[in-house]
Amino acid sequence: MTLVELIVSFTILALLTTMALPLARYKVRRDRERELRYALREIRTAIDRYKDLADQGQLGTQSVDSDNYPQTLEVLVEGVTQTGTVDKKIRFLRRIPKDPMTNSYDWGLRSTRDDPKSTSWGGQNVFDIYTKSQERAADGTPYSEW
Repeated sequence: MTLVELIVSFTILALLTTMALPLARYKVRRDRERELRYALREIRTAIDRYKDLADQGQLGTQSVDSDNYPQTLEVLVEGVTQTGTVDKKIRFLRRIPKDPMTNSYDWGLRSTRDDPKSTSWGGQNVFDIYTKSQERAADGTPYSEW
């Protein structure tokens, strides 16, 4: 091999590497978005199941401010004693999913009395959740609005 052939081959390799990096970043971002959607759906489904059973009167006593929503996310994991039974607990989540955007278990919470775009939690109940990430999706919407 001559020096020219070696330089040309390294140049081609460098060019291919620089083209592959943005594709790899895009794939990682897309995977994190998919995980975020899944985690949001999982928690919101658990909140809805809790609300349905509370409305039917199958869960223990609820506080007046709760509107039949869970007080915290931990209640969904720990479980609630079903009305009419002594030791039967209903659990809605096995664990609180990790927020893939912030890489933590700390989700933003909204109660029924909070503004829909609020970033502070009133503390009455857990009506909805959102990621605390300030990043934006490819379409320009903030992840916190998903």
